[in-house]
Amino acid sequence: MRHTTSYAYDDVVTDSIGLGHLVPRSLPWQQVASYAVTTDPEASDVSHDEDHYGNVATYFQITEPHTRLEIEAVSEVTVSDAAPPEDDLGRAWETARPLVSPRLPGAWLATDFALPSAAVAQVPEAAAYAEASFGTGRPLGEAVTDLVARLHADLDYDPTATTVTSTVAEVLASRAGVCQDFAHLALACLRSQGLAARYVSGYLATDPAPGRDRVVGADASHAWVAVWVPSPDGGDGSWLAVDPTNDQRAGTRYVTVAWGRDYGDVAPLKGVIVTEARESTLTVSVDVAPR
Repeated sequence: MRHTTSYAYDDVVTDSIGLGHLVPRSLPWQQVASYAVTTDPEASDVSHDEDHYGNVATYFQITEPHTRLEIEAVSEVTVSDAAPPEDDLGRAWETARPLVSPRLPGAWLATDFALPSAAVAQVPEAAAYAEASFGTGRPLGEAVTDLVARLHADLDYDPTATTVTSTVAEVLASRAGVCQDFAHLALACLRSQGLAARYVSGYLATDPAPGRDRVVGADASHAWVAVWVPSPDGGDGSWLAVDPTNDQRAGTRYVTVAWGRDYGDVAPLKGVIVTEARESTLTVSVDVAPR
């Protein structure tokens, strides 16, 4: 798996400080065999640390003057199925709310993801939209699946409809956006019902059209959501990962890089530069090649 980000500037950059979430997580269902993050020009300082949510956060600084910067992340992972037990998904959705039932085993781990966040406001429109999927006593897995299907049917995938700062209310009003918008709206809907749900950033290995070869770089960074599922047997529970952009569960073709409350917690790259440049060009290429 290769993720390449290139910046071109119309004037010299004398200092560049960056923070990236580019290294896949090591998880019970995802083994990371290797990873490397490199920059061109070469960074004078690079470190990999664990952030608040256990993600690998990469910090780098480049002090060599440059008008072009390339960051490349290469990793090799093995992914297996991580679906929660179907019996757990059969519980009534009202019994899976950590803020309502804080003594549920594992609720303390999920509470942060049941609260509003900077990019996922609890707007009345999202709560009203969600209510159609969450009838009294409906099984949790069935209710989440229904919500995801409705979002997929009601929203158009349109990269021109939103920006990285578009709000949940704007996405719901326009009924269009990209995977980040689908995920943020899904989170708003789920949290409005008291459920805990986290934003997941990663990659989806796409399949080529019949009779066509894979196109290198055609894959892209992706986003989906995971809903907390308490276990009747105790323990910390599990998480049901669903993709509203594609109306499906996130399975073995999904590579998890990071999770948080919303996109702001896990942006692939962000940072600060010192320059007099007025314009810049961003190019991103992602290739997820199955072995």
